[in-house]
Amino acid sequence: MQPKTEFVKFLGKGSYGSVDLVKYIKRNDSSLPLYAAVKTAECEDYDSLQREIQILSKLKGCQRIVQCYGNYTLEEDFDVSGFRVYKIVMEYAAAGNLTTFMDSYKDRKLPETMIKDFTRMILQGLVSVHSLGYVHCDLKPDNLLVFPCRQSYELKISDFGSSRKVGEYSDCWEVDLPFVGTPIYMSPESVHNGVAEKTLDLWSLGCIVLEMYTGVSPWSEVEFEDLAPILLKGKAPEIPESVPCDARKFLETCFARNPKERGSASDLLFHWFLRGEVISGFSLPPLKLKIKLAPEKPTNFSKKPLKLKIIPPKPPQFKKVEIKPLKVKIMPLKPPASSFVSVQ
Repeated sequence: MQPKTEFVKFLGKGSYGSVDLVKYIKRNDSSLPLYAAVKTAECEDYDSLQREIQILSKLKGCQRIVQCYGNYTLEEDFDVSGFRVYKIVMEYAAAGNLTTFMDSYKDRKLPETMIKDFTRMILQGLVSVHSLGYVHCDLKPDNLLVFPCRQSYELKISDFGSSRKVGEYSDCWEVDLPFVGTPIYMSPESVHNGVAEKTLDLWSLGCIVLEMYTGVSPWSEVEFEDLAPILLKGKAPEIPESVPCDARKFLETCFARNPKERGSASDLLFHWFLRGEVISGFSLPPLKLKIKLAPEKPTNFSKKPLKLKIIPPKPPQFKKVEIKPLKVKIMPLKPPASSFVSVQ
């Protein structure tokens, strides 16, 4: 028996289609209702939605990727006007996406510990995506979902409608819009030819990390029509002095003009910026000093009243010296010299 559905609220619009919060209530069942994010697309976006659910099916079970309900197939339905639509039923992120989540903080700046945790989670998701030979191609705060988790939060990557196989040309690339994905998060090489490469996602990650530190979107001071020429010159978003040194080094790696110098998502997980933080997943645990203590000997002291023992001082000790008898040596007197003169 199909569960009863109830529309709750509109959540937003993705690359292809809109997303609503829907409550699913099982009939003749007292269990709690299921809240799900339902992405709906029209027939013209069928190919993109189908590509997305195929990629999501391959990423089933990945901790840092949004998960779907059901058997990972598109659901057919009809909208209020009677037109055919297609749907994907996904888990609902109660804390919204990273964009709205940052809006709740002063100046949209996140705490540094949270920035490092979120960065690590994004990289863990990219490791899963890249290991299957895919490039997300549209990594940005709007496509990162925030899930409350006890006293903390977890981040998951969503919206794979623009994703491509590594080396594949994107059909989104056009002369008048020479970007794969959202322009302000795109790398210089995406302006050149629109080929999907893994390092493209790493540049986008750098833009996201920078935004979490500054609270401002990258290239916010640049007009849209000026952005492509700037990227073609090899320029990267400016990193302010307020960004810590280790984070600056991380961002400089993400913004390397030569894509090969950015490394891989796995490499960045072991960057000094992310070392020493305790979190589950692929992170490098902090170094620990193991000290082996000697086992304690059992002691069984009975409690007795203390006694004061007075020790008398010892008499002074003198060194015994043997006294020998003195000897007197008598010397005979010499006759005195005469002072008289003989008289003849």
